[in-house]
Amino acid sequence: SRARGRAVPLDGTWVCAVLAGPELLGSIALTGRAGLADADRLLFERASVVTALLMLLRRSVAETEDRVRGELLGDLLARTGDPGTLAARARRLGVNLNRRHSVFVAHSEVAPRHRLLAASARSAQALNGLAGLHHDHVVLVAPSDAPGPSAQTLAAELGQAVGFPVTVGAAGPATGPAELPDAHREADRCLSALRALGRTGSGGAVADLGFIGVLLGDQADLGGYVQRTLGPVLDYDSRRGTDLVTTLDAYFAEGASLTRTKTLLHVHVNTVVQRLERIGRLLGPDWNAPARTLEIQLALRLHRLTQGPRP
Repeated sequence: SRARGRAVPLDGTWVCAVLAGPELLGSIALTGRAGLADADRLLFERASVVTALLMLLRRSVAETEDRVRGELLGDLLARTGDPGTLAARARRLGVNLNRRHSVFVAHSEVAPRHRLLAASARSAQALNGLAGLHHDHVVLVAPSDAPGPSAQTLAAELGQAVGFPVTVGAAGPATGPAELPDAHREADRCLSALRALGRTGSGGAVADLGFIGVLLGDQADLGGYVQRTLGPVLDYDSRRGTDLVTTLDAYFAEGASLTRTKTLLHVHVNTVVQRLERIGRLLGPDWNAPARTLEIQLALRLHRLTQGPRP
């Protein structure tokens, strides 16, 4: 049918290719008719032509809308134009920039960029957001208060759509046109960090990168990092009136030496051991592994800074 542009019978079903020139758009099938008179067959073939025209029209409309959305996205991220005018353009596309939006930068090592862009445009429209190319990267802006989890979901959806792993860096939330460019830069740095860390095919925001996220963030949430890293110990100290965090700080300051730690704290070595065991139960059994100790020591320093000097 594709070669001849005519309907052909196949096991009691008539099939006709839906063509736009040499491009195959799909096919239509007519069942329950073992034979077709010439007039009926011609009508069936005309139906395939009408179907092709409708599909081309729909594709043209979608491509135009995607282009308009992509142009708006580029102007937003480049700070081109008056914020009020940009917001009005967005409203005409059903996008309310007064809502809190997150910015996502997507990349695939394997998938063709046009396929990733097409999949991203579909996801953006479903979320009442925008998608387009900016600085050779596929960028999405969509309503979200949780950029990290949203990036993980988006990475999985886009990966399934294009058939290859997709990595997504995220930042936000941002409100209004003025905040989007800074969020985009942070999302771009987050994507670079994810790729450098070997987390291809995943998604996340700087808050999901531990101490690396603290270094990358424009407006690093230092308090949030301390709470995520030391929260159980700090909460325990607050509830019980203990000072486990000081023991932990002293332990690392003395090179993980129990003897030097007990001397610094003026307590018995068994007391240090008991406190460290309690800390291990609060932070998890891997708290003393090299990767975790690096994060914990940074969190301790940040906590010390935010608390100010001791009297």
